[in-house]
Amino acid sequence: MLTYTPPSLHLHLHLHRYPHSTTISSSLHHHPNHPTTTAPDPVLRIHNSKTTSFLHHRQPATTTTNETKNPPQEYENDHHHHRDSEDKPKTPPHILPPQEKQNILEMSLVTKRGPQFPGSIYANSLPSLQSVIQTQNEDDEDDEEVMIRRALDIRRKVTAEVFKAAMKKGKFGITYSTNLVNRLPDFIDHVMIEAAALKRSPEFKDSTFNLRAKLVIDHSNVVPLIRWLKHNNLSYPKIAKLICMSKGNLDSIRRLVEWLKTVYVKGEFLGATLLKSGDDILHRSLEELDEIVDYLESNGVRRDWIGFVISRCPRLLSYSMEEVKTRVDFYLNMGMNENDFGTMVFDYPGVLGYFTLEEMNQKVNYLKEFGLSTEDVGKLLAFRPQLMGCSIEERWKPLVKYLYYLGISRDGMRRMLTIKPMIFCFNFEATIAPKVQFFRDIGVREDAIGNMLVKFPPLLTYSLHKKIRPVVIYLMTKAGVTEKDIGKVIALGPELLGCNIAKTLEVNVKYFLSLGIRVRQLGEMIGDFPKLLRYKVDLLYPKYQYLRRTMVRPLQDVIEFPRFFSYSLEERIIPRNKIMVENRVNFKLRYMLACTDEEFNQRVADKVERRRRFESGRMDDAVSGSQMAEGTLGKTASSSLSS
Repeated sequence: MLTYTPPSLHLHLHLHRYPHSTTISSSLHHHPNHPTTTAPDPVLRIHNSKTTSFLHHRQPATTTTNETKNPPQEYENDHHHHRDSEDKPKTPPHILPPQEKQNILEMSLVTKRGPQFPGSIYANSLPSLQSVIQTQNEDDEDDEEVMIRRALDIRRKVTAEVFKAAMKKGKFGITYSTNLVNRLPDFIDHVMIEAAALKRSPEFKDSTFNLRAKLVIDHSNVVPLIRWLKHNNLSYPKIAKLICMSKGNLDSIRRLVEWLKTVYVKGEFLGATLLKSGDDILHRSLEELDEIVDYLESNGVRRDWIGFVISRCPRLLSYSMEEVKTRVDFYLNMGMNENDFGTMVFDYPGVLGYFTLEEMNQKVNYLKEFGLSTEDVGKLLAFRPQLMGCSIEERWKPLVKYLYYLGISRDGMRRMLTIKPMIFCFNFEATIAPKVQFFRDIGVREDAIGNMLVKFPPLLTYSLHKKIRPVVIYLMTKAGVTEKDIGKVIALGPELLGCNIAKTLEVNVKYFLSLGIRVRQLGEMIGDFPKLLRYKVDLLYPKYQYLRRTMVRPLQDVIEFPRFFSYSLEERIIPRNKIMVENRVNFKLRYMLACTDEEFNQRVADKVERRRRFESGRMDDAVSGSQMAEGTLGKTASSSLSS
């Protein structure tokens, strides 16, 4: 005979029978039209074959076997146990495992659930959140803190999903939205806090968390701001960092971006400028920033340069006006005028913002140790401000020690510093040492390397594999320079290594070969005078024509003295040739040109005097000879007469 069991007793028996089982809800409990004045107890039903198989699958084998055996008997036992327990003290409620507690939190905090239908089974349906709180051990504070942290994590996930939904509505892709939201932990927390605060308002007292989070996101206009920043060529990592920097004040981002555009900061540099300007840049007033710009402009930095300077040195915007004035005066006090200062800042904007005043003073004092005055250092920094970016300990001191090892004195270093200051910005181990070793390998003497570097400092700025080595190979293969002489050629004429092969060296080599000079002879000429290949053909041709046609000298004279092409045709060759013609003297080209005007005139005078003496000596000899001849004839005549 079937007996009626009240729903409350049914629920109690079910919980005692299946304390860890899955709750099975009826469609009656979730019917939308079911009248409910108070929260009704869940109405449980007898399992059908499908739900029973589901429970068998979910529960352990031993438990399922015991539970499915003789259900009527178990029901009676549970019924008697319930009546007997009415007179016994109540036992403490069952403590749920941590995983089930987390599931309860997720189900209670996530407002959206899956579809419900008659006979549906909710695998995640667990006792209510209140039951979990009641079963918590009051002394277990650590466990309570863990539960609170998990609850916050779940709220963050919900807020992130609401944010992604807003991004999707704003026509952003799923991948872009996910990548951006994952980089916005601070802003997600801001939205979560604001949404929780809205619950205090009577208007949103009964609204869901999702609705309140959506209202906060819409009211902040963050999605249109993201669209606008993306349109200004900002990547999503930069957009995310900017939004987190704003601390909820998103209007400050748009305000500062618009100001940067007014000072000519280009779109591709907007994000980097904002991010590198300091954490407080979004909270500075535009009046302060305008004052900094006006001061730089009054000291030589042109208005259309300001955007370039700020984008390369965003830290300037984080300084106070007093700090900016101190840094500007540091350079102006070294004798720079406004034009020098403006071009210096444009060439290397970091000279104003990347270093402390102490570091700047240390570097200036170190440069003075080479014998430079304060004004000389000012001119040097105006020409090459990148020197301020070099470290004294890591860059300058090792280089100075290496140059001293090569035999270069302090005066030689000062010459190198003033002619090519970029040398002191190089890492000598990676740039200078390989070139010096190459010079040793081709035969340049050790004592000549230092003199060569001092004579032509730009040599150290050339690429070893793209410039120096190809020129050496060309000289040895096409210009006739022997392996024995190549070291001497480079030591005497290091400027050759800076010549363009196609436009200078090859043109000159072809011209000399066209004159009838052999390759071997050309190599000897270059070994004697390496500068020969550096002249333009337009300057060589008139000199050679004058030598051959006017001076009427053979080609061999040029081969023996190739320095002939280094002298000015109008100022030296023609005037001295006229002097020799007028005085009827002749010299080799070496003695004709390789001397001063006083020495040349003295040589001409000596030559004329020797010729005069020679000619007068011949006349004396001729007179004495004629007198002797006349005396002989007189004697002969007198003897003939006497006879």
